[in-house]
Amino acid sequence: MSEEKKNDYGADSIQALEGMEHVRMRPSMYIGDVGLRGLHHLVYEVIDNSIDEALAGHCDTIDIWINEDNSVGVRDNGRGIPIGMHAKEGVSALEVVMTKIGAGGKFDKDSYKVSGGLHGVGVSVVNALSEHLHATVFRDGKIYEQEYSRGKVLYAVKETGVSDHIGTEVTFKPDHEIFDLREYNYDTLANRMRELSYLNKGIKITMTDKRVKDEETGEFKTELFYSEIGLKEFVEYIDETREALISDVIHMEGEKNGIPVEVAMIYNTSYAENIHAYVNNINTHEGGTHLSGFRRGLTNTLKKYADASGMLTKLKFEISGDDFREGLTAIVSVKVQEPQFEGQTKTKLGNREVTAPVSQAVSEMLENYLEENPNDARRIVQKVILAATARHAARKAREMVQRKNVLTGSGLPGKLSDCASKDPAECEVYLVEGDSAGGTAKQGRDRRFQAIMPLRGKILNVEKAMQHKIFENEEIKNIYTALGVRIGTEEDERALNTEKLRYHKVIIMCDADVDGSHIETLILTFFFRHMYELVEKGYIYIATPPLYLVKKGKEQKYCWSDEERDLAIKGMKGAGTDASVHVQRYKGLGEMNADQLWSTTMNPEYRTLRQITIENAASADHTFSMLMGDEVPPRREFIEANAKYANIDC
Repeated sequence: MSEEKKNDYGADSIQALEGMEHVRMRPSMYIGDVGLRGLHHLVYEVIDNSIDEALAGHCDTIDIWINEDNSVGVRDNGRGIPIGMHAKEGVSALEVVMTKIGAGGKFDKDSYKVSGGLHGVGVSVVNALSEHLHATVFRDGKIYEQEYSRGKVLYAVKETGVSDHIGTEVTFKPDHEIFDLREYNYDTLANRMRELSYLNKGIKITMTDKRVKDEETGEFKTELFYSEIGLKEFVEYIDETREALISDVIHMEGEKNGIPVEVAMIYNTSYAENIHAYVNNINTHEGGTHLSGFRRGLTNTLKKYADASGMLTKLKFEISGDDFREGLTAIVSVKVQEPQFEGQTKTKLGNREVTAPVSQAVSEMLENYLEENPNDARRIVQKVILAATARHAARKAREMVQRKNVLTGSGLPGKLSDCASKDPAECEVYLVEGDSAGGTAKQGRDRRFQAIMPLRGKILNVEKAMQHKIFENEEIKNIYTALGVRIGTEEDERALNTEKLRYHKVIIMCDADVDGSHIETLILTFFFRHMYELVEKGYIYIATPPLYLVKKGKEQKYCWSDEERDLAIKGMKGAGTDASVHVQRYKGLGEMNADQLWSTTMNPEYRTLRQITIENAASADHTFSMLMGDEVPPRREFIEANAKYANIDC
């Protein structure tokens, strides 16, 4: 670089990006990322506008459709975005909403009492990140339209017809310059629509996938999401595959200190705590003041009842707050006028004024229920006593594991072949199915940053096991010690302590057969229930070994799907016959030698890793309990519905 160029730093070097330009240059600041999560977030932003209309009492029907080209349309029967001239901007209010960051009625308390999108991004960001967006407003008996390309207006708002309908319709196509992956996942969107229908009872949300047609009727795939009851139905849906401990869902809805609060909860015979908290329809994964209020109200009320019942007199140790939440599934939803979220991620509520109203609401609800349902109350207290006893046993089991680690020096399992590097950000550990495949992986790995941990057979199904049984399981103990994580922090004796986590990539590597898939699911269930923080931080991955090796003479190609295999056979066959091409189906990792395993599955330059992420915690909770619980019929329905995706080994 020349001296002249180096020193050429003046006023002209400072770039003042306009709002929409900044969105396109730094999209992840506004939608989280430009992968699949960000792609689906675009739809949620548009839907949020319609839901806000519903919360304000002006909308009860929302239609969503995915077109064949993966553009998405959303239409509601709300008031319709205003189209009059904006006094300050000098253009239509519709154009202001669509092209100005931070514009909208959500900041005016008279327009919207509560809203999910108070960070001010909304539909204008969707517009900036779409190669084309078409907005149609049905208002005052007329139809108005405007189109945009990458956030820029193509023409002024124009009147295009008359209509008795009211509302807004937005159709957009994500920009290929921003998003590499532009194919929408129906189930991901459907899970969010189902969640919204439960959180906002009385709203009909219809979703249509125009990419999928029924072969018999010729109609597009369509689903209606509607709930008359709300959270009570939500809890029943999440817990439909678990055995209920009490006769009915405990539910309350009301307003405390000007804050609308709705709570639904039920106890089941499982050993997991599943509490999902929402603020203005936003799932607050990290909790916050509303969750603290719920826990306080629950613990104080149940403790008071248990003490008065005399059932705790024979217990030799103290009951903790965690004991009251074992086997509990609950949904807490609050509507807050000016929510203060910690960080831009909207995952932890900070409003202190919310704690007391939620605690009070839960206390009143539980007091009434326990008084009116003495048999259920007794079952709950017995469950709490069982949980306390199990916690006491689990603490002893944990202490034995952790004490053993100290006494044996490094404390690492004997089966672990560790890597040379000590930097967790660089290191990765493979949890490998079977000692045989583990031995191959050890030979094929890069010892500098790759560790190998063979697992013998199928690990314990933690969905159906008490906590102390989990810590007695040899394979699970080895996973804890190999990863360097412990149970217990200064704040919470049952929380996961990841201060000494040794790897930032934990890769599950199993055979490409039915048993391998089952082992993967068992391990994922364990991480979801007991090491959720690792999943949340994006540390859990699944390796994808090839399914086939296609060979003809010295030419060979690895294939990861039937389609790839067929194309490889076709390419190699040429003018020859099928007999000239040899196809090997890999059913086990042990069928590959060390070099093959390295080049296809472990080499960072060529391998494909599937990162495990959680888009919707309530839906994931339901799926894991359905797959790994005791109820067979829902699992059979799931398998039948998804059989086309399964690899069946004949």
